[in-house]
Amino acid sequence: MRRTLAIVAAVLGLAIAVPQASAQPTSPPATKGPQCFSVRNFENWKALDDKTLYIRTSGRRYYRLDLAASCPRVTAPSVHLITKWTSSTWVCSALDWDLRVSEEPGNRFQSACIVKTMTPLTESEAAAIPRKFKP
Repeated sequence: MRRTLAIVAAVLGLAIAVPQASAQPTSPPATKGPQCFSVRNFENWKALDDKTLYIRTSGRRYYRLDLAASCPRVTAPSVHLITKWTSSTWVCSALDWDLRVSEEPGNRFQSACIVKTMTPLTESEAAAIPRKFKP
């Protein structure tokens, strides 16, 4: 009988504690700015080095793309960036990018550049991009 009362008391204690724990407000994750943009809003890009690109979208929003590996042709003076969007008309993360570079328009020889991370920049971070590398 005591054992049954102990089990009932434990179950009641859990039934009261669980809703209180789940009722705690959770704050959304902090972000530096809007994460997504429409592919139609993509305007320009510049390479900081062979592993980092800055892009600009309409509305003067800037993003930093960090590449998974070196993409040496991306810094060539006559390089063209070829963008293919993998899932929809919205770009929200590194997975949405399919980047290739070519030294001439229409050139069949293209190098793939895999995007590892896409980071929206704050106004102050965008202002800190050196003029030479600002898209």
